[in-house]
Amino acid sequence: TASVRKGGDTLGKRLLSLVYAKRSAVVTIRKWKEEGGAVRKYELNRIVRELRKLKRYKHALEICEWMRLQQDIKLLAGDYAVHLDLIAKVRGINSAEKFFEDLPSQMRGEHTCNALLHSYTKKQLSSKAEALIEKMADCGFLKSPLPYNHMLSMYVSSAQLEKVPEVIEKLKRSTSPDIITYNLWLTTCKEQNDVATAERVFLELKKAKVPPDWFSYSILANLFIKNASLEKALSAIKEMEKRTSRKTRVAYSSLLSLYTNMGDKDGVHRIWNKMNSLFPKMNDAEYTCMISSVVKLGDLKEAEKLYSEWELVSKTGDPRVANILLAAHVNNGQMEMAEKFYERVAKKGVTPCYTTWELLTWGYLKEKQMDKALYYLNKAIGSVEKWKFDRKLIAELFENLQGCGNVEGAEELLVILRNAGHVSTEVYNSLLRTYAKAGVMPLVIAERMKKDGVSMNDETSKLLGKTSKI
Repeated sequence: TASVRKGGDTLGKRLLSLVYAKRSAVVTIRKWKEEGGAVRKYELNRIVRELRKLKRYKHALEICEWMRLQQDIKLLAGDYAVHLDLIAKVRGINSAEKFFEDLPSQMRGEHTCNALLHSYTKKQLSSKAEALIEKMADCGFLKSPLPYNHMLSMYVSSAQLEKVPEVIEKLKRSTSPDIITYNLWLTTCKEQNDVATAERVFLELKKAKVPPDWFSYSILANLFIKNASLEKALSAIKEMEKRTSRKTRVAYSSLLSLYTNMGDKDGVHRIWNKMNSLFPKMNDAEYTCMISSVVKLGDLKEAEKLYSEWELVSKTGDPRVANILLAAHVNNGQMEMAEKFYERVAKKGVTPCYTTWELLTWGYLKEKQMDKALYYLNKAIGSVEKWKFDRKLIAELFENLQGCGNVEGAEELLVILRNAGHVSTEVYNSLLRTYAKAGVMPLVIAERMKKDGVSMNDETSKLLGKTSKI
């Protein structure tokens, strides 16, 4: 038997080429075995790791389930932990809990408990996570910072920052913080805008001989910029840069944002040039970051140039990249340029999204071109399956229509909102206020409200009384 065939054909290549979720990893393994191929546990574990990195959890789970059924493959606690994590991702928490309960008792140890705890914290199930970590403490499973870091991560992402100090105290009693602990602690300081504590935490990290990474310095730099300590911020950015390499690609986008917030145009371009020398091509997120940076620094010409470059290299046609430039034109009141840019984007086959239409709606609303504002509002609402009523936008539209007594526009807006399933008493009252301002008597309002299933309030009655005398 062999694990590599002619032409470099391997089981790994076959499994990683199953792009569509409907295709079966088990069928692929069986076929490989039938052809006389060897199937080794370490190789399957490596493939599962690769698939998890690619977020292809269904195939990774199928491989784990196949391994579990093989008599000749001996699974360890770590294998079951990976299996549990994949079940939580693919089938949900209830299935993961059932899997955990059905495990042989010797496998319900530190590894699988950590996997279940991680699943709880990812879903922000605080009470379940807190109950489990208590049990883990009773069983002596809290020997590493990992479970504590899961808890810290949950508290930071769910804004339960008041619970962070207690977790850190408990962690220090049973083990030592690692760089992830310190970064979560520093993030808490950043969220609370607490420079003094952040500096104290950083000092403690240094004393504990835990090497800070690029992310540690990124958190500090952001906090210093927010508090206008620009010298300290620059020093942190320089340290961050020293720890940034090809392996930490995402750090470069963070550096772009930091130099932008420092107002350092040269720094931004230097990092972008470095990225271009290190990586064969930039991804959408990196172009988004760079275009946002140059827009923020007021260089629209450069932003247009970067957008043209993105059009050539990217095949995604992501409208969010175009929306950065569109928003810049709208915010500058350059509606003619915004419209031209939108037409260019559409010609290239980029499908506008809700934000595209919303930006154009706000732009024309600010310019008081109500026909166009209503046209784009209609487009925006039509681009989503279920529109969430935007109180601020609708209030501003009615206010403008009312201000100039634009009855036709107000009636058109009522129709748009009715079609979207958002007619209310307040919408009708806004319509009546527009009629009152125009000095025009509205027709059959009470009947129309009844037909729309909308009730009147005191203001409706007052407005009806006022407009009936016109």
